[in-house]
Amino acid sequence: MKTATMSRRMLIEEYRRFFPGAALDSMRSEGLDIVEGKREGAFIYDEKGKRYIDCITSASVHNLGRRPRGVTAAFKKALRETDQGNFPMISREKAALAAKVAAFSPHGLDCVVFSVTRGESVDFACKLVRGATGRGGIVTVDGSWFGQTGFALSLSERADRGIYGPLVPGVDIIPFGDFAAAAKAVTDGTAAVILEPMQAENGCRAAYPEYLGELRRLCDARGAVLVFDETQSGMGRTGKKFFLEYSGVVPDVLVIGEALGAGVFPIAATVFTEKLNRFMNRHPLIHLSTFGGSDIGCMTAIAALELYERLRPWENAETMGRRLRSGLEKALRGRRRQIGRVSGAGLLLAVDLGNRANALAFCRSAARSGVLVKTGEVDTSSVLIRPSLLITPTQTNGIIEAIGKAAED
Repeated sequence: MKTATMSRRMLIEEYRRFFPGAALDSMRSEGLDIVEGKREGAFIYDEKGKRYIDCITSASVHNLGRRPRGVTAAFKKALRETDQGNFPMISREKAALAAKVAAFSPHGLDCVVFSVTRGESVDFACKLVRGATGRGGIVTVDGSWFGQTGFALSLSERADRGIYGPLVPGVDIIPFGDFAAAAKAVTDGTAAVILEPMQAENGCRAAYPEYLGELRRLCDARGAVLVFDETQSGMGRTGKKFFLEYSGVVPDVLVIGEALGAGVFPIAATVFTEKLNRFMNRHPLIHLSTFGGSDIGCMTAIAALELYERLRPWENAETMGRRLRSGLEKALRGRRRQIGRVSGAGLLLAVDLGNRANALAFCRSAARSGVLVKTGEVDTSSVLIRPSLLITPTQTNGIIEAIGKAAED
């Protein structure tokens, strides 16, 4: 039977047959056991045509909304003109996207390696810093969430870490924001310090500018590399191109993540300094990705970057983010039970619900009111709100209204 003709019940049965049933149960606990149908801009429609405001955006992959027209048109054009390409070979598409990524990135980050996912981008960053410094130690902070692959998994705070052991050795996890712990951990054997300037999955906990500045000084003094992962906080999400702009601290390596392809094609990037590229020139095949920087993906991402540059969605994220935060705080104030604070910046916000049970109930209620939200992966008592960066005032008011109803429930 063709999928298009399947009823919702049949689709759910097929899903449970071929995928872990527990995954379906987990989605149901958050009110996310819907079948995605049409999707456009800020909205998702289920199989019955019910409309939802997408405030998950695949963990900030769909920063420009669902199926942005300029990007989908470029993808169709790419299908007519090219294919995945031959990944070790030169192409106009790779060169053109690399130039655009370097121009979009903070000054001094001019060299690029493409990948498919965030985790792969983080893994490459770790390989690069170990190779370039000749050191094995990697320092990160607690509360991190970098992805699902080898180094990324080893650096992340997860309840299931023990299942996969032994993990990558040489990783030192220190308390977030602790100057003294950082000064002790970063030594002459440290290859890099890696962190998310804003930990989206951990209640949108943000690093203070002074802390990032101290890490920059420590790395410079001890010959270590500073790596920022802005997969979720970058590409305009927090009201700036990158969250690092609030501190003025520029890393040696920046992970951009999958928002580069605007949710139309899987592509991510790691950008780094010319100094680190000297190691790549000595060892050019240290990292190969069969589909990283595919020609179709590059053409799609070029269109996405052109849209980012033309629309400057970080400006709308800053304006609508202030409106959304103010509305959320007002909607959550004065309830019979204390709900907690709103954290974050721009259109990357987290609501503290106190415990996981409250957070799950909050998600289910929001879904009934037409807004899809999800709990954090690290702080499971928080609910993340990550809509399209191009949301309108009317759509923002719709989110506020739905959250207000969820708070009442």
